Amino acid sequence: MTSHRPPVFIAAAAATVLGALYFVPNASASAEHVTTKAATTVQTSATTADSQQQLADTGSVNTTPYLVGGTAFLGMGAALLVNATRRSREAEAGPLA
Repeated sequence: MTSHRPPVFIAAAAATVLGALYFVPNASASAEHVTTKAATTVQTSATTADSQQQLADTGSVNTTPYLVGGTAFLGMGAALLVNATRRSREAEAGPLA
C-alpha cells in the first residue's frame, strides 16, 4: 500500500522551505557591509600577506564546480523521478502483471 500525500501538504512544505531560505544571509563581500573593526582587520591582513592569495580575491569567476555539481544533482533528481514513476506504475499493474 502506498501513502498518498495531498497536494496541499506538499505546497505547504515547499512554501515553508522557500520562506526559510528567504532569511538565509547572502555572502556578499562588499566594503559597505563590513564593520570598522572587520575592515581594519582585512586591510591589515591584506598588507601583511600580499603574496598570499585570498579566497575572495581570486580575480576570476570560476563557475565550473557549480555547473558540474548542479548537473550531477539534476541528473540524480531525474533518475529518482524516473525510478519513482516506474515503481508506481508497477504497483498499479499488480504483482502478477
